[in-house]
Amino acid sequence: MASGDERGTTERVLTLLGLLQQRQVWTGPELADRLGVTPRTIRRDVDRLRTLGYPVHASQGLGGGYQLGPGQDLPPLLLDDEEAIVTAVSLLVGVGGAVAGVGDAALRALTKLDRVLPTRLRHEVRALSGSVESFGAGPAPVDPEVLMTLARACRDVVEAGFDYPSGTEVRRRRVEPYRLVASDRRWYFLAYDLDRDDWRSFRVDRMTDVSARTWRFRPRAAPDAAMYVQEGVASRVYPHQARFLVHASADTVRAQIPASAAVVRRRGSELCEVLSGAGSLDFVLMHVLLLGHDFEVLDPPELGRRCRALAERLLSAGATIAPVPEREEP
Repeated sequence: MASGDERGTTERVLTLLGLLQQRQVWTGPELADRLGVTPRTIRRDVDRLRTLGYPVHASQGLGGGYQLGPGQDLPPLLLDDEEAIVTAVSLLVGVGGAVAGVGDAALRALTKLDRVLPTRLRHEVRALSGSVESFGAGPAPVDPEVLMTLARACRDVVEAGFDYPSGTEVRRRRVEPYRLVASDRRWYFLAYDLDRDDWRSFRVDRMTDVSARTWRFRPRAAPDAAMYVQEGVASRVYPHQARFLVHASADTVRAQIPASAAVVRRRGSELCEVLSGAGSLDFVLMHVLLLGHDFEVLDPPELGRRCRALAERLLSAGATIAPVPEREEP
């Protein structure tokens, strides 16, 4: 049996490997601080990883540190060449949207595999992935290479740039990447826009000429990525926004409304708040009405007047229908 010291060393080395897979470069002091050990211990653990076949490179000077790079062979006990190619192609298909519901997990796995995939296998992976097609409705297709470029930029904390439509123009955007967010239909990219000095979300399928720079930045406090993107998709992009208090559980209402159509927040076991947007207040009001639950208007105040006007219109429409005469029994 392994001693406590041996188990502790093994766990620390595995943790070190995980950190090296998360970011492009770590300095010795950064790793030592994260693991609670000395830089000398980090050097010994790096040697242990190299002995196991993991290609950990070290560089000196400004911007230097430890980096996990592609090797001549895949690390032991991971995948052989054939398994690596099949896995990478399958992940690329899932990331590109051909397999609904797996894109986010596929991208995370592909980003990890990208750290250790030997160069000689990359050409085969790209050739095979280019021969795969799909049919039927599903998420908006995106280029897996674009997703990989953005995922690497998020992982490595480096600036990114891309062309993006704004009105009738296409403008270059410089951003500090934060997260990729997958919805049921599209991929979105949350980043801090350096030219607009604010957080922005972008549709990945609208991006062109995407590139990552080598300039690293210090991460700033960020909003909840999924919530920020969902609120933007369901509400902020529309000219009218509305909030309702719905007399039903959040789980019940979420099952009735697509995540891209509204944000549902829990307000108790049998209450929830619904935030949605539309081109007109009547449209969003009808959607909430058709849920079939009692509800109250929270915002905007003018929506209360629209409720009364709509109710009068419905009552008027119902009053014009002539009663159906009862049929006499034979």
